Amino acid sequence: MDATFWDEADRLLIRYGAAFTPRVIERAAGSYVYDRQGRPILDFTSGQMSAILGHAHPDVVATVSAAAATLDHLYSGMLSPPLLELAAALTATLPPALGKMMLLTTGAEANEAAIKMAKLATGRYEVVSFDRSWHGMTQGAASATFSAGRRGYGPPAPGNLVLPTPNAYRSPFRSPDGSYDWEAELDYGFALVDRQSAGSLAACLVEPVLSSGGIIDLPPGYLRRLRERCDERGMLLILDEAQTGLGRTGTMYAFERDGVVPDLLTLSKTLGAGLPVAAVVTTERIEQVCHERGFLFYTTHVSDPLAASVALTVLRVIERENLVERSARLGGQLTERLLALRDGHEVVGDVRGRGLLQGLELVRDKRGKAPADALGQAITTACLERGLHMNIVQLPGMGGIFRIAPPLTIAEDDLHAGMDILEASLKAVLDAAAGGHSGS
Repeated sequence: MDATFWDEADRLLIRYGAAFTPRVIERAAGSYVYDRQGRPILDFTSGQMSAILGHAHPDVVATVSAAAATLDHLYSGMLSPPLLELAAALTATLPPALGKMMLLTTGAEANEAAIKMAKLATGRYEVVSFDRSWHGMTQGAASATFSAGRRGYGPPAPGNLVLPTPNAYRSPFRSPDGSYDWEAELDYGFALVDRQSAGSLAACLVEPVLSSGGIIDLPPGYLRRLRERCDERGMLLILDEAQTGLGRTGTMYAFERDGVVPDLLTLSKTLGAGLPVAAVVTTERIEQVCHERGFLFYTTHVSDPLAASVALTVLRVIERENLVERSARLGGQLTERLLALRDGHEVVGDVRGRGLLQGLELVRDKRGKAPADALGQAITTACLERGLHMNIVQLPGMGGIFRIAPPLTIAEDDLHAGMDILEASLKAVLDAAAGGHSGS
């Protein structure tokens, strides 16, 4: 039966990235997805890093059912009560300056809108992002994405410049004592930006924790210094919190740790808890300037009531179930388990991240830090065989990095069961490799 399914998939589907996971998924509930044979698979990626309430959360199910039956989609020029309720609830979770919201559908779409607003508000066109960034696959967002997908599609939008990603584990910028000197790296990066710029710097677009870039957590103090560098140049700061927003990192928004308020904030994945919902939030001043200059972002699903109702439900569940605090608490347990793996295995080079968004980087050995790509793929396969879905990021010059992002609602027992599977899979793959070497 599954063989027929995959034959049909090969015949009918456009392939759009890495190979498909070799299980046919038929349903999902809580922290698990279930394949055609009914086998449970613990979901350590929250779907596509999105389902922070788990799968089929009863409140979300009820909201979607009610909205689909009464008010789901409208002409883009029409407004509805759920939209204003969401705008009030969402902006109430943010610093007072961020008081204007636009509701959209995907993260790429939200970043497109934020980029357009920044360009219109400043009258400039250059956008700076990290050299391991991922902001989406549509034209403007893809032009600001440097971790993948840049070749073969013709010229990206003009004016996209890079800063070096502040990767404490691998950066060559070091103080005399060997510690990571992110201040020197950031200053060096902006010196390069200033040399490359045509004098039209509009915005800096970054994630507080780069996820597809390998779970790179910005060092404490980095975001504040970045804000200063942007202000010096008249640039707007856009924070992409698609994966870090709404409690994922142990605070409601990742930028809260640094006490920095962006000019524009984009939200998506976590805002819909697995459903297609996104938003841009900005200041009254920026919105006013853009409106006066004719800002146009008239899309099919802008301000849709169903999306608003879902996002409002997500915010209510997060507050009612204290999921921000829960993410911080479970994140502490996850960190302990990951650090134990690092301390116990030569191939686990680094552990990083915050809350329930953490990463583990695999290397051939700790001293050389050489990437261990094949090892990561083998462990991913071994985990799936044992009932755990893991995602590994593999970028040039870096080891395989497991992205660990279970639902914020995951049971403690399930969190530790997943870590037990990861540890057992790592050991099994290493034992098999050692056995193969000894027999050769």
